[in-house]
Amino acid sequence: MNAEEIEAGRRRWKERLRAAADAGRVRDADFTTLSGMEVDPVYGPPPGTDDPRFERIGWPGEFPFTRGLHTTGYRGRSWTIRQFAGFGNAHQTNERYKMILRSGGGGLSVAFDMPTLMGRDSDDTRSLGEVGHCGVAIDSAADMDTLFDGIPLDQVTTSMTISGPAVPIFCMYVVAAERQGVDPAVLNGTLQTDIFKEYIAQKEWLFPPEPHLRLIGDLMQYCVSDVPAYKPLSVSGYHIREAGSTAAQELAFTLADGFGYVELGRARGLDVNVFTPGLSFFFDAHIDFFEEIAKFRAARRIWARWMRDEYGATSEKAQWLRFHTQTAGVSLTGQQPYNNVVRTAVEALAAVLGGTNSLHTNALDEVLALPSEHAAEIALRTQQVLNEETGVANVADPLGGSWYVESLTDRIEAEAEEIFAQIRRMGERDTRWQREYGPMTAGILRGIEDGWFMSEIAEAAFEYQRKVEKGEKRVVGVNVHQDTVSGELDILRVSHEVETEQRRLLAERRASRDDGAVRAALSRLVDVARDTENMIPAMLGAARAEATLGEICDALRDEWGTYSEPARF
Repeated sequence: MNAEEIEAGRRRWKERLRAAADAGRVRDADFTTLSGMEVDPVYGPPPGTDDPRFERIGWPGEFPFTRGLHTTGYRGRSWTIRQFAGFGNAHQTNERYKMILRSGGGGLSVAFDMPTLMGRDSDDTRSLGEVGHCGVAIDSAADMDTLFDGIPLDQVTTSMTISGPAVPIFCMYVVAAERQGVDPAVLNGTLQTDIFKEYIAQKEWLFPPEPHLRLIGDLMQYCVSDVPAYKPLSVSGYHIREAGSTAAQELAFTLADGFGYVELGRARGLDVNVFTPGLSFFFDAHIDFFEEIAKFRAARRIWARWMRDEYGATSEKAQWLRFHTQTAGVSLTGQQPYNNVVRTAVEALAAVLGGTNSLHTNALDEVLALPSEHAAEIALRTQQVLNEETGVANVADPLGGSWYVESLTDRIEAEAEEIFAQIRRMGERDTRWQREYGPMTAGILRGIEDGWFMSEIAEAAFEYQRKVEKGEKRVVGVNVHQDTVSGELDILRVSHEVETEQRRLLAERRASRDDGAVRAALSRLVDVARDTENMIPAMLGAARAEATLGEICDALRDEWGTYSEPARF
């Protein structure tokens, strides 16, 4: 890009910044260094300088959004501190949420226990020993009432990390809002719902892929018309990375999944400029500092280009890639766990310098158990120190133009594009999927059926583990610097009484509800599942009648069947 074009972009950026300031969208804060030196909101090439890279780098707030979605960077609004939490029963988790909000958290993020993630009730025989252990147990809308008791759902944004039974969980959340007297139309938050990554990495599905896509399409349509601020899909690379992928694989598989959901929405007749702003993303911030920053910058650029050039999005918001970040759980070590505080801080800083929109920081003890209250506070304070003390929020994309970071950004983007091409080639022979959904979706479904994603991740994970065991990749406390004076941690343990009490409450609710209304609501749900009508209203009816999560999911399992991965060797 020549000097004149760069200067024209700088003038556009200054005009947008002035407009934002006039509209009150710039924070009244001290934007100086610790020594009192004034810093500019953004930096670029010196005036009069040509820079052939700059077409791909650009200015914050304009295509291709490499440097961020907003002209103001974090001067307009800092990232949302959204701590992921959930354990035991709804009452215990409600107390933790109130602690997070009192301590300065900006939003809630719900972790569910394994029975809930698999669409099972707490009294299911397959739930034995798992209730409340890796998250909160939610059996019905009554548990949602307790989970958010005293937390006005029209005043807080809530993210829910669940995919297989995401839609019935969403319906219970809506019912809890109704019971608070909140109009569901004003709800704001994010539901994960990303079923592709379950088949690719996390393995928490309920049905074969196509019934899940039916539910996701219904939810997308419902949110566009009835809950417009709510984001019905958070496309997740986090679990792909935690399973062992490389940074480029995480980026490519995640964005490919996102393109698949765009194709799903278009197949439903939705306007790409209307429904795609309801898609958000969820990435891992791993320990390789500069690689992660480059990954986030490349993600925005790729998404914007594909949305414009491949899917015809003309509005900026439809081209924006909004993403939440969580620091890498897989990078934490049981050996010398206090080292995890350092790892988490470095990973969080990478997410911020990469322009994340919201952030969860892992606790030092999460590798061993659910976070203790003390460890959770340290994780929260890590973000607050970054935000309040380090100056990282003063300048948009402060590493933009770095020869190293820009080179890494380009290389990761190029690797991702090669993977996209490979996925599309895999779908070429599946003409029905191509016709019904689109070329990227067809490739994703074929890759799932063939076990391609799983084998690619497994190979990457094996290669990294081999390097750790040979000492080529050094992990402090694990294969280097192993001497320590630190002792064992006191960790949070979930009592068996939690499961006993949850089962007792569930039995009481079943005994006190109108069984006829529950049966009628479930029968209505199955009838709709056999037709083409949107399933969300019928599922809301079941949630209002206090049908349990297991009852709703089992009714659909009976109708749609279950899914098992083909054996791979």
